[in-house]
Amino acid sequence: MRAIFLVDNGSLRAQATLNLRRVAAALSELIGETVQAASLLHSNKIPADEIDGIPATTLGPAAERSAEQGATEIIVLPFFFGPSKALTGYLPERMATLQERFPHVKVRVAQPLVDEFGDNDLRLAHLLADNVRDKLRPGAKPRVALVDHGSPIPEVTAVRNRLAGQLSVLLGDDAACVAAASMERRQGDEYRFNEPLLENLLALPEFKSGPFILAMLFLSPGRHAGEGGDIAEICAAAEKQHPGLSVTTTQLVGGASRGRRYFTLAIAPSD
Repeated sequence: MRAIFLVDNGSLRAQATLNLRRVAAALSELIGETVQAASLLHSNKIPADEIDGIPATTLGPAAERSAEQGATEIIVLPFFFGPSKALTGYLPERMATLQERFPHVKVRVAQPLVDEFGDNDLRLAHLLADNVRDKLRPGAKPRVALVDHGSPIPEVTAVRNRLAGQLSVLLGDDAACVAAASMERRQGDEYRFNEPLLENLLALPEFKSGPFILAMLFLSPGRHAGEGGDIAEICAAAEKQHPGLSVTTTQLVGGASRGRRYFTLAIAPSD
């Protein structure tokens, strides 16, 4: 018997857990097996009445319960764009703890959504391009930026840069240009690979006026990408400082029906 978990990093915002559950439900229907939604951290602190009365769970306790109920294989499907430290550090440690208690249980962890060493899969880039085209106005040729949270891991930023390059090719003449940006970064020269920050990009002469579309490289709404979150505040401040700037943000890639269709196909486990 195997137990399958769709796993994100975790958030204190209810919308993130609800979205993870929607994707897990769509994936369950696709593969004909139950896929459980679980976070690595944080979500178990969300009040149950904010998430349909069903308490959120984190992967460690959820996987251990499955092992206690007879599961001999745990499959983890990362709801992550790239190899963040949560996947390369915390997750292996937590699964090692599980296997100390249940040495007969096999743990398999799938690749994140973008495999830098895999084939040149353009499906996510096509999804991003479609999200941008949804916001195009007739006769306008906006500048576009693909923004992510920002990461201390260069390999995660490399995923964003790769997607920005693919997005630029797919949009072609629909956009004046396509850039990549981070919402935030850690201090120190060793983290300069996250540049440019979104707030700095929006202050550049070529970006601070005219139509601008922000392609959101975020999976679920939270305190960064949710309504009234950090991204919204950065854009509002830029528009106030530069009255000629008009920023439009796309939907999140993991939130709408189009995104869920993509992720159910991209994440589906192979036997």
